[in-house]
Amino acid sequence: MARGWESKSVESQMEDRQEPSWAREARPSRDDLEQRAKRESLEMSRRRVERELEGARSDTHRIALEHALRHLDDELGRLR
Repeated sequence: MARGWESKSVESQMEDRQEPSWAREARPSRDDLEQRAKRESLEMSRRRVERELEGARSDTHRIALEHALRHLDDELGRLR
């Protein structure tokens, strides 16, 4: 089993060598992908809260949604 893992590592290294250096550099890192996914999730949540806020009739619900909106804005601000 160890040889199987070892050969996969060698195979991966060989593929990396065959790939042009500009292609390796253009590939986003795992952290970049995670940050992009988090930003998209926060932006979708923000849009949902805005839609709910437009239709909110209760003052209590409206206040809770406004707090949620501020929180989402803060989180988005930290990502940028």
